[in-house]
Amino acid sequence: MPPTGGRVVLDDEPLDYSSRKSVRAARDKMAIVFQQYNLFQNMDVLRNVTISPLKIKKRPREQVEAEAKELLRRVGLAEKHASYPDELSGGQQQRVAIARALALKPELLLLDEITAALDPELVNEVLDTVRTLAGEGITMLLVSHEMSFVREVSTRVVMMDKGQVVEIGTPAKIFGNASEARTRDFVGKILRHH
Repeated sequence: MPPTGGRVVLDDEPLDYSSRKSVRAARDKMAIVFQQYNLFQNMDVLRNVTISPLKIKKRPREQVEAEAKELLRRVGLAEKHASYPDELSGGQQQRVAIARALALKPELLLLDEITAALDPELVNEVLDTVRTLAGEGITMLLVSHEMSFVREVSTRVVMMDKGQVVEIGTPAKIFGNASEARTRDFVGKILRHH
């Protein structure tokens, strides 16, 4: 469903939702990692990571496979390149999904509740991967209920409620000195439980 208000500007270019070319150009700059890993069960890890750069971007196989192996090393799964998804833990599968998204060389990595489907014991291995990416300066848009993690890795936080932006600020402002009552209420409830 197209937006009903507001504007999206990416690299100083307004996104025109009525233009397929504009939407495609914006999508080419992004990659997304979902709550569910969405890995192809009939493909090994290396194939899962390389399929999009090979099929969609039409890049050379040798180069794509070398880059994929490096990405798997970066997410701590170098030795799992020949494994199949059902041989991996949930945390490992999610890290493969992150490597797959990075293989597209996005300017913006979208992370949608990437720890929501994980057992609590596996959450930290995925969060550690995101910490590493943040430390490398990769631009990410992270949707999460892991508030202590959001506070730690974010440079800007957007508090939303019922699909509306309530407040935008630094982590220090949002978590320590929020302007809006709804933000203060939310943060107060969250911090009481962490």
